[in-house]
Amino acid sequence: MPAPRSTEGGPDVQDETPVEDLARRAAAGDTAALDRLLTELRPEVLRRCGRFLPCREDAEEAAQDVLLQVARRIGTFEGRSRFGTWLYTVVANCCRQKYRELKRRAAEQPAAIEPAHAVDPRTTSVIAGSRVDLLEALDRLEREHPHLVAPLVYRDICQLDYAEAAERAGLPLGTLKSRLHEARRKVRPWLTGA
Repeated sequence: MPAPRSTEGGPDVQDETPVEDLARRAAAGDTAALDRLLTELRPEVLRRCGRFLPCREDAEEAAQDVLLQVARRIGTFEGRSRFGTWLYTVVANCCRQKYRELKRRAAEQPAAIEPAHAVDPRTTSVIAGSRVDLLEALDRLEREHPHLVAPLVYRDICQLDYAEAAERAGLPLGTLKSRLHEARRKVRPWLTGA
């Protein structure tokens, strides 16, 4: 005879993905589920961090920060949206924080006379490529138009669909689309150097 199914999670628990189920259980205090969740998430978190940070070591550090934040804050996940949506917010915030930390460290270090091959790719956008330029643009956008950052991050970087991005940003769908259009318009010339 099969064990009775718990109704605690509601009728749709059977339809949840394994990660969503683990997140729900971990948020309810199940430490074994939290351990499994962190193990399951690591490759995806590292891949997502790599979208923000061009240097693998930096992406790995940011991924560790993300997993630590998930472990510390899983109790705040209320299940009103998908866990993946909640996780993308943590990833975006940790990566942006790591980038700011790298910029601050680079600015604090005295300029050393070193061979050209020793240039740090984390602080040189010509070497690192467009991801560093994008992080610079996000920092500038945050300083000049902070209300435009979340729509751009959720939709274009985290690649959430419009409805999820609007939900995560706490905006009506039309407002999200309008702000996203404005954010893209502001950021495009900064990325092309125009």
